[in-house]
Parts: sequence; structure tokens; C-alpha cells
Amino acid sequence: MSASISIKNVSKSFGKKVVLNNISLSVEPGQIYGLIGPSGSGKTTLVKLIVGMDRPSEGLVHVLDTPVPNLNLLQEIGYMAQADALYTDLTAEENLAFFASLFKLSKKVQKERIAYAADLVNLTDHLKKRVQDYSGGMKRRLSLAVALIQDPQVLVLDEPTVGIDPELRQSIWAEIQRLKMTGKTILVTTHVMDEAEKCDRLAMVRDGEIITSGSPQELKEHYGITSLEEVFLKAGGEKK
Repeated sequence: MSASISIKNVSKSFGKKVVLNNISLSVEPGQIYGLIGPSGSGKTTLVKLIVGMDRPSEGLVHVLDTPVPNLNLLQEIGYMAQADALYTDLTAEENLAFFASLFKLSKKVQKERIAYAADLVNLTDHLKKRVQDYSGGMKRRLSLAVALIQDPQVLVLDEPTVGIDPELRQSIWAEIQRLKMTGKTILVTTHVMDEAEKCDRLAMVRDGEIITSGSPQELKEHYGITSLEEVFLKAGGEKK
């Protein structure tokens, strides 16, 4: 079985600044793969290469055995950016309808997907409100609903739970786990260590390099410690 996401020897520079340096990783079908690391470590740049918003300076990126970027591939990738990309003068329902219309869905399926996505993020009662009247947390929830609208095979979520209350965070992670059980592939970036524990595999990123990777349990056993936070601190001085 080939990897859903394959990154081989990828580097990315902006001018003389090296943002990613020789990154390789693969994400298997039905896996939750976490990228963890501080702000500015290169996680968001890597995410943009995976979804085809940018090209690597060196190396190869494949999603579902297809070289990225590829326009047809966007039907199969759900992407939630760190910054909310929403039309604030439209209602939430109009936003979801617009994004649903970009995909090859019948009107009936569009309606079903809008209802599902809105219910998942607890926005059903707020669909008629303009997005400009939403709180920051509500906008994050709507962004997640947009990422799920076309029932994608691969989900790429960049800090999906920032600004969301703990109860809803739990329900979103429950849905991420459920989506995994249906065979979907999920790549998520996070700063939150208890979210990192929920991932099947992790890559710890610092200064544009993967400093260590493995399952949460493997990482803790390798470094002989019980918390991922300590693993990250210890791994910083021991590149693997």
C-alpha cells in the first residue's frame, strides 16, 4: 500500500533564507500524522507544499500517488489554513454553499454535506449569521467545516483547534478519530501536546528540520521520559 502523502528530500528557500531543509516523511492511509514544533519552525510552509499552494525548491511531494501541485487533486484534499479564509460579508451557510459548489457534488449531496459539516462544528443554529459577526472561535469552526465539505480522502489541518473551547476541541478530535477509522488520512499541525498524544505518528520540527519522529510511545521510550514536551526539549540537542 503506497503512502497517501510522500515527501522526499524537500527543501524550501525564500531568497537566502532556508525555511525547510531536506525533509522526508510519509503518511500512510488511515493515519493521523502530527507535525509539532514552535512558531516559525517551518510547519505551515510544509503544509502549503503538501496542498500545492507552493512548490519546493528541491525534492518531491506526492499526494495519493500524484505529484503536487495538481488541480484535480484538490477534489481529494481538505485544507484548513491557520488563517481563516472566509467571506465575512456572507453568512456561514453561503460560505459553505460556495465552497461546496467548487466540487463535483450534486445539489442534494451539497445540502447533505453542509448539514453534516455545520453539525460537526456546532454551528447549525448560526448558519444564517454573517461571518463578520462570528467570534474568532466560531470562524475556526467554520473553517474546519469548509475543509470537510467535499468529503476529502486527505485532510490537512493547520492548528485546527486554536481559539476553540476545550469541550468543542474534544468533539473535533473525536470526529478526527472517526474519520481515520473510515480510512481517511489526516495530517495535523499543533502546539498542544495532549493533541500530539492522539496522533499515530509525530514529526518534531525545529528550524526547518525534522529533529525526531515516531509514534508518541516510541518517542517517549527512545528518550526514556514520559512527556512529549520533554521529548521535544531533549530532541532539540540530539538530531535524529
